[in-house]
Amino acid sequence: MTTAKDLFIIAMDPVPEHTVGQGDLSLALAGAELLDLVAAGAVTVEGDLIVPGGSPAPDDRLLGEAAARITGEPPYERIEDWLWRRGRDLAGTYQDALEKDGELTQKRSGRLPFGPRRVELVDTPGRHRAVARQDEGEPVLAALASAVGIEGGGPGDDEPRLDDETATTVVATVHEAVMELEAVRQRRTIENTAFANVWRGP
Repeated sequence: MTTAKDLFIIAMDPVPEHTVGQGDLSLALAGAELLDLVAAGAVTVEGDLIVPGGSPAPDDRLLGEAAARITGEPPYERIEDWLWRRGRDLAGTYQDALEKDGELTQKRSGRLPFGPRRVELVDTPGRHRAVARQDEGEPVLAALASAVGIEGGGPGDDEPRLDDETATTVVATVHEAVMELEAVRQRRTIENTAFANVWRGP
């Protein structure tokens, strides 16, 4: 399992205090992938730029896909740009992958056989590992989870502390991207409300 997969699991397990938005989660998953690639030596972060490293990507299909999309020559890509580009619909990609791996299953809600389906976690070693990392307050996972509003785990309620400069930079950029996405949502809500009021009339 990877940090991104662990993050996806704890975002679903079991029903956090508030539902994590797909867009927010996708941005955080892209950040998690980047940190996994840094840990493997497949990339490095210089300032706010992602620079190819000398090591291959970890033996994981999705991380392999992420590594293949890294800009290989100057000018290198900024972390923020990577989050938006790689993060597009990434939560759905992880859901499909975890379903294929048997970590998730779809069940129908209600008694009717044609009722709506909902995705549920399967009790697997991968789920236990993700929850254990959360309960231990593992800093990188906790910081990424906090960026999308998932609290809890670890000995206290303080913000997780990251000692690594690269991790701090990536997580801070994830926070900024999530805040930017929320600002876009609020602007659209205001615009839609104003549009509806025009049609509704005085």
